[in-house]
Amino acid sequence: MNLIANYIKQGVLAGNAADRLLAANGDTNVLRPWLGEDGKTYVTHVNNMGVASAVPLANAHATLRKDDWKLLDDAIVKAARERLRLVADLRGMGLTFNIPQGMGKTVLETETSGDVNDAVISMDGLRRSVDDRPEFELGMIPLPITHKDFQFSARNILASRNGGSPLDTTMAEMSARKVAEGIEMLTLGRAASYTYGGGTVYGLLNFTGTMAQVLTTPVGAGVGAGATFLTEVMQMRALSVAAFHYGPWMLYTAPAWDVYLDADFKANSDKTVRQRVKELNGVTDVRTLDFMQNFDVLLVQTTTDVVRIVIGMDITTLQWDTEGGMQKNFKVMAIIVPQLRCDFNSRTGIVLGRVPE
Repeated sequence: MNLIANYIKQGVLAGNAADRLLAANGDTNVLRPWLGEDGKTYVTHVNNMGVASAVPLANAHATLRKDDWKLLDDAIVKAARERLRLVADLRGMGLTFNIPQGMGKTVLETETSGDVNDAVISMDGLRRSVDDRPEFELGMIPLPITHKDFQFSARNILASRNGGSPLDTTMAEMSARKVAEGIEMLTLGRAASYTYGGGTVYGLLNFTGTMAQVLTTPVGAGVGAGATFLTEVMQMRALSVAAFHYGPWMLYTAPAWDVYLDADFKANSDKTVRQRVKELNGVTDVRTLDFMQNFDVLLVQTTTDVVRIVIGMDITTLQWDTEGGMQKNFKVMAIIVPQLRCDFNSRTGIVLGRVPE
């Protein structure tokens, strides 16, 4: 199965579920009904202040209890955390941009700004400087949905409830893992760039502004491979600085580098190659990304003017019925996309190091 989940191009679901979602102005909680202890059906409503409350629904019947939803959500969050290392790093560093009610928006408009002329130095301040304004350029990125479906039959749920055993969350975990992998690979650039509405979502590896550095293969190089790698990482850093991007940087490496990075930097050294690279000024850490290939290396300036994660909807699960209610359908979905950015002069702080084939 393809690791990349399908995308809904315009943020539109089909059928009665879509009608409810549209009527609620994109609030996904309407597709997460739960059965209260009083036998009534509720949905969770979050107001503008972020306070959640239970809202009863008339003429509606929920199948899952609140604990069932919690069980599914816990399984999905657990599975997602296993795979979202790159995205988790960026989110952990605060490199995010949140879009409220992201289901109601299909693109994010962006803007880049040019520079202005230099200031003037004079003794009396009467000399006129150049009166100018920065130039602005508009752009946009699409906000696709990454999603994966699974189902329970009504009989599965009844058997679980009557037997006192929890629902089998295996399919929920697998679906969440596929969504997580899709987002990770889109952000990394292992998935194809995604274009819609005149804009394109790029990842780190396929971004048009990414700079390139040729690396030397470590295979067969012995202990000297460490010193060569350190020098080439410094050259990657110099490329970023030359593009007026001064760090801090994260260095991401393909798994094939691990055996070399964890070896001694030099004969009888008390440091590994990894430790020595982490000592470089401005390099925050050196981390392995599962989905990087060959001997690829990425040096990424971790600031919002270079990269950030746009979040229109975090990973969540929606539910609706088919077959007269005998089949309970679930969709794990998220609106999480990378936004890679250049300045007005097409300069960025992303450098890709690659060993020639």
